[in-house]
Amino acid sequence: MSDKIKNKIITISFVVILFGVFIATILKKDETISASERRKLAQFPNINFENITSGKVAEDLDSYALDQIIFRDGFRSIKSFCSNYIFMQKDTNGLFLKDGMIYKMEYPLNSKNVKKSAEKIKSVCDKYLNENMKIYYSIIPDKNYYLNSDYLKIDVKDVQNIMKESLEKANYIDISNALNIDDYYMTDLHWKQENIQDVVKVLEENMNLNDTSNLNYQKEELGDFYGAYYGQLGMKVMPDKISILKNDTINNARAYNLEKNSYEEIYNMEKWKNSQDKYDVYLSGATPIITVENPNGPEGKELLLFRDSFGSSIAPLLLENYQKITLVDLRYVSSTILDNYIDFNNQDVLFLYSTVVLNQNILK
Repeated sequence: MSDKIKNKIITISFVVILFGVFIATILKKDETISASERRKLAQFPNINFENITSGKVAEDLDSYALDQIIFRDGFRSIKSFCSNYIFMQKDTNGLFLKDGMIYKMEYPLNSKNVKKSAEKIKSVCDKYLNENMKIYYSIIPDKNYYLNSDYLKIDVKDVQNIMKESLEKANYIDISNALNIDDYYMTDLHWKQENIQDVVKVLEENMNLNDTSNLNYQKEELGDFYGAYYGQLGMKVMPDKISILKNDTINNARAYNLEKNSYEEIYNMEKWKNSQDKYDVYLSGATPIITVENPNGPEGKELLLFRDSFGSSIAPLLLENYQKITLVDLRYVSSTILDNYIDFNNQDVLFLYSTVVLNQNILK
């Protein structure tokens, strides 16, 4: 076969594939949500004179075409595979795979953002907390912290050094030595509830609480868990298993969701079945303010837990020492209106945030 014929075959094949993908994309029904990426997909834009002259239509059409192309997840998988195994790139869109675990490059340390996060926490302390309250703060390391020195990562000690300048009245609790890489999910940024009892022990020791390390929990495995990083990377890796811990205290407790004005179970099985993020099974996921009530807890003993999503899974394990735990997520409720919903008196107070959140300055 001559080179001329080969070139014609290649050209014709390319054109057929190109137009075939184009026609198939047009004919297929538009998707509204990407389950793997956990986000809404771009829809066909609203075409009018204003949008055309401003150039918005062109931008929106570009986003629409990228989001709605047929076999999109397959193309994403091919791209990630080539980046990792053919071109040997260290990361794909900030994500990389090592020993079957997916990591996200959370780097560099943004000192200004950490300082602003610390100042936001300080403003809460100054406005609402009094000298009778025991105030603590702790920093949850990103799982990259436990990689060897060949990888860029944020050092918890650097974050703490910045925060202590603003939080002189709060006691710092270092939990970094109570964790290791196996305590985090392979496909997600979060820690595993069944692996954080050492963290609970460190918190109890530093907050002068009763030691609950001898408690027996019943571990219930719910099933496969494809974390946030799984969809973002776009490569096929083994899923995690997600579990919940139960005992009589947790079974008898209930959670009150202030936003929905309703009581819920500690573990929301409806979220497990239907939520795009299965981690929402813990206290219904992202919620501005939620209270957890332990009817058999020490009378009048209450904890204010200012937290991000990590706090949803650890709060049930702290219940033994409290009659009530109020979880506040300053990513979703402004710190200026907290006294409209919380009666500040003599509670214990714990600010528990991950380095990722502190480094982004997203507290309100």
